[in-house]
Amino acid sequence: MRTYRITVAYDGTRYQGWQRQRNTEQTIQGILEKTVSGCLGYAVEVNGSGRTDAGVHASGQVASIVLSGLQEDGFFTEKINGLLPGDIRILREELVKNGFHARKSAVGKVYEYHIDTGERPDVFRRRYCCHLPGELDLDAMRKAASYLKGTHEFAAYTDKKDEKSTKRTIYDIIVSGQGSRVTLRYEGTGFLYHMVRILTGTLLEAGRYERTPESAADALAAKDRRQAGFLAPAGGLFLREVRYE
Repeated sequence: MRTYRITVAYDGTRYQGWQRQRNTEQTIQGILEKTVSGCLGYAVEVNGSGRTDAGVHASGQVASIVLSGLQEDGFFTEKINGLLPGDIRILREELVKNGFHARKSAVGKVYEYHIDTGERPDVFRRRYCCHLPGELDLDAMRKAASYLKGTHEFAAYTDKKDEKSTKRTIYDIIVSGQGSRVTLRYEGTGFLYHMVRILTGTLLEAGRYERTPESAADALAAKDRRQAGFLAPAGGLFLREVRYE
């Protein structure tokens, strides 16, 4: 048996997220599994570092695949890429030690969220950012972000009520802007269901003076989803990087 690690980029606009589903063939995992299995002639499982929601993009998703034997160089980046739709691409392939698992072996992730504050949506970026016209107070957003860094119970920042544990560590949240483009970068050990999008909604509300920066900390303490911000649209979110030891 041979284990491969692949890095995948995809435009999530027309897909129902990463995870395979019974009621649709439009998932990234499902398409990868069908393509690789069809090429090899036997069923394979593609294990991603984590799920991305419907409409969310990735430039650095990582997956692990166990095959029955060694493949020629370029099997994934050339042969499989030639069979995939144009909005899914395998960027890198690497033969790794057996036992590597894209999700279980991961120690951190980096997400980015993009906002367009222009009066009208940018024609070329409209699929890849949240259009929110009007100036944002980036300093207020940075102050709100400061309360969210560190290790906390993030029960208020997930839409899944039955999480086994809501404790996560956020190493950094970087708020940057140039012209009408604002980017939020999140670095942490891992993120709960909808967590990055709820964090983003909270920071955006602070930037629009719809809440105080301190209220981000109040939501943490209350562990109450109703006290956190709105769920930001999926299209502005990118999984940029998965980190391993």
